Amino acid sequence: MNSKQTKTLNSSEPDLTQAAALLRAGRLVAFPTETVYGLGADARQGQAVAAVFAAKGRPSFNPLIAHLASVSAAQRYVLWSDQAQRLADAFWPGPLTLVLPLRDGHGISPLVTAGLDTLAVRVPAHPTAQRLLTLVDGPVAAPSANPSGRISPTTAAHVMHGLDGRLAGIVDDGACGVGLESTIIGLAPPHPVLLRPGGLAAEDIETVLGQPLRHRDTRDALSAPGQLLSHYAPNERVRLNATRVHPGELMLGFGAMDCDLNLSAKGELTEAAANLFGHLHQLDAMNRPIAVAPVPNHGLGQAINDRLQRAAAPRDA
Repeated sequence: MNSKQTKTLNSSEPDLTQAAALLRAGRLVAFPTETVYGLGADARQGQAVAAVFAAKGRPSFNPLIAHLASVSAAQRYVLWSDQAQRLADAFWPGPLTLVLPLRDGHGISPLVTAGLDTLAVRVPAHPTAQRLLTLVDGPVAAPSANPSGRISPTTAAHVMHGLDGRLAGIVDDGACGVGLESTIIGLAPPHPVLLRPGGLAAEDIETVLGQPLRHRDTRDALSAPGQLLSHYAPNERVRLNATRVHPGELMLGFGAMDCDLNLSAKGELTEAAANLFGHLHQLDAMNRPIAVAPVPNHGLGQAINDRLQRAAAPRDA
């Protein structure tokens, strides 16, 4: 998915049309929001989303925010609520992300949600982002457009400095106004939760909701970007680096081999990353122990192995 040469685009209609076409084709495009520049991929295309993690060198598959052009567009993918409507009326478009349950038939890649049944959604206020998302007419997963662990980018030059050659295009429309990532609010019952502080003050959100926000307990399962990955372990035991299957086990393969499901028969790490969460869910539904073939521990393989190690870790009795 990576481009050998990153093209700089501007905010003109022809260039935004080209950027939207690249995204729909599974390519990566950076674009400005009012918070920071995002590294965008079509959230419905698993290999495109996997390429985001590869480009950033992101060490683990944390959930990503799906950016959408409008409230009605967001409602296609998540179950809406009265609280969500009040916050959207007050702060969207803007630097607020809401985490809501996924709708049936949503079509979002499991890599975007890190295997969760919720999705983080945001309607950015930047006019160029608005126009681009309208042209895409779909969800664009977009973490900050910088190498993982580096300073978040607020100009196209920052993006080019960190990611040149790793994405197809950058839409340059000047500096971002807020310069701080969005505030993330979880809206699962019974109480709204502040999952990540950001560019919108928690006090303003509490005023609209008419109640205090609960602060996330570090023991809570992962539900949003910017948190440690600790969610989702299959019901049965997971055995890693398996070269053969034991009686009663299911085999999750990699490369050319006999197995129940294969992350990538061709041995491609991008394909394996795109299939990881979906395959784990399918095997987990069979309620049998899972053996996992070795996956090379370089590039995206590091993130895949990180996720598998967490799935295989001993859990409390």
